[in-house]
Amino acid sequence: MTVPVHGLPLLVREGLVVFVVPPHLKGPRSLRVTAVESDGRWGQLVAFDGVSGLDAAEGLVGRMLLARSADLPDDLALHDAEALQGREVEDESLGRLGTITEVMMGPANDVWVVEGPLGEVLLPVVESVVSDVPEEGPITVRVPGGMLDGGGQE
Repeated sequence: MTVPVHGLPLLVREGLVVFVVPPHLKGPRSLRVTAVESDGRWGQLVAFDGVSGLDAAEGLVGRMLLARSADLPDDLALHDAEALQGREVEDESLGRLGTITEVMMGPANDVWVVEGPLGEVLLPVVESVVSDVPEEGPITVRVPGGMLDGGGQE
């Protein structure tokens, strides 16, 4: 069973090559994922090429699996809770909304909790609201019409 860390979403997929950390002194240091099952909530049941039997699987317990950054999803920045907390958010029309204080993971999409001059704003992390997370500076969003008291963008 794999479980994401640091607030990241479930990222393991079939065909992904991962690196075991800390590595074993002898044996493979990288593994290819051959199957993944998940209920989308708690983790993923994962099978690896060359890992057969309970003894081999138990040797992976408590270890981290790292993937190449090039193999991660393009939209990973939208879900990296640790990197997002403290980032400034502004709406295209309304201006400054505040600072991301929490990233809540939902079954369909994440939700950013933004605290600022308009109070607490819950922003769904969907493409129509958040299309990009720049490496620095404020994150520009499009608040859906009627989402905030007093209106919002139509």
